[in-house]
Amino acid sequence: MFLMAASGVSELSVPFPSSSLARIALGSLAPDPEPRKGGISKELSVTEDTLHVRWRADEARILRVSVSSFLEHLSLVVETMDLFGPPVA
Repeated sequence: MFLMAASGVSELSVPFPSSSLARIALGSLAPDPEPRKGGISKELSVTEDTLHVRWRADEARILRVSVSSFLEHLSLVVETMDLFGPPVA
């Protein structure tokens, strides 16, 4: 679910089949800082089996670029998880 608030805060919640997969996604996506200095920030967290992303942006254009880039990276992470299968304990 993607929510966009008038205050410049937007949120995305991505459910995963398990909490371990959500944490793997967090670990894979969290190291990517926003390339711009200023104008946007991104926070990632996990609650149970859901990855949460929150953006704060000054401009809609900057938000659009950041969300698009994040979704591309998320797609790659999910494809990689599918190829390697579930984590081994």
